[in-house]
Amino acid sequence: MSNFRNQVQLIGNVGEDPKITLLDGDRKVANFPMATNEYYTNTKGEKVQNTDWHQIVAWGKTADILEKYTAKGSEIGVRGKIKTRSYTTENGNQRYVTEVVADEVLLMGSKPNNDTATAEAQKPSSSKRTSTKKDA
Repeated sequence: MSNFRNQVQLIGNVGEDPKITLLDGDRKVANFPMATNEYYTNTKGEKVQNTDWHQIVAWGKTADILEKYTAKGSEIGVRGKIKTRSYTTENGNQRYVTEVVADEVLLMGSKPNNDTATAEAQKPSSSKRTSTKKDA
């Protein structure tokens, strides 16, 4: 049962190109917003779309994959855990942030890119789905 604690799985679209930061020791981190959509029909028979936004953080090899193969609009799956952290602004105000720390990423489609040659060289085969697991 302990495997069910603090687990989240999302399928959605990357909201912005992942922001990649290289930290000391060549450790890489990727940050980006992700949109998940829910569709339903209301009582009037109209189709309604509800979009939720999630802040995603990925480290190491997972960040490398996101940097190479995703961009704004890419459809991906994310498995990870929810983390809440706090920080103090320059004004002295306390802020809280809730993020999904990705342990695994599933690439669901090809990378949207204006440079077709670069996209073709970098994208995985369209018949395969690529999955990454978090560094040990």
